[in-house]
This record gives sequence, C-alpha cells and structure tokens, in this order.
Amino acid sequence: MANKALDVLIVDDDDADTLMIEEALLTAEPQPLVHRVSDGSEAMDYLLRRGEYADATRPDLILLDLNMPRMNGHEVLAQVKSDETLKSIPVVVLTTSTALPDITASYTQHANAFVTKPMDLDGFEEAVRKIKRFYGEVAILP
Repeated sequence: MANKALDVLIVDDDDADTLMIEEALLTAEPQPLVHRVSDGSEAMDYLLRRGEYADATRPDLILLDLNMPRMNGHEVLAQVKSDETLKSIPVVVLTTSTALPDITASYTQHANAFVTKPMDLDGFEEAVRKIKRFYGEVAILP
C-alpha cells in the first residue's frame, strides 16, 4: 500500500476541523486523495454512489465524526459495518468526544479505532498523521 495514494473520506460537519485534517493528510507522500462530506446522510450517498456521488471512488479509509446533523456518526458506522459491500472499509472515529458510551458504542459497532481530537493544533495534526501513517504504510488494506 505504501506506493499507492490512500483514498480518504472525511465525514465531518466542522469546517475548521476538516481543514486541519486535510492539511495534516496532505503533508504525506504520496499525497492521499481526500474527499469530504459534511453529514452522515451525505456520507451514505457517497459510499453507496447515489445522486451527485454516482461517480464517487471507494475510499480506503473513512475518518468519521460522531456529532453531526441529520445522521450522526453512530448511525453511519452502523450502516457501513452492516453493509456487505462497505464493511471492509476501515472506519476511524475521529471526534471531540471522550465519553465512555461513545467509545463503547463505536467499538461495538465495529469501528476500527476511536481517536479523540486533541485540542491543540500540533497534537491534532500529529494524530491525523499517525492515522494516515498506519493505514497508508503499515496496515494492508483490502
């Protein structure tokens, strides 16, 4: 996987967080292909290639926020991991939550990892770079 650019779908409604995630991801070589949707309903449309996302690429990795309008991250995670065509895509919950119920529910719904967004910029970017490094260079993806 190290020679192939990672295709990442960011599912997050916070523009500032999304910008920081994108900047941290794009410091890596090869630069990943980064796509963003701002809520869970859009995420499912993207993943199932519905409507405006009919030509969407299948992501290698999903970075998923929990707290979003319309359809929250727990609902997206449950749908992704129950869909035969999507469940092999690694999902990293990347959220501000530190609540044990959110952590437990995420792993119960088969999240591949739960990462709390660090509050400082350097810590935030380093966390994202570590996720990218693991999934882009260490893990072997389907």
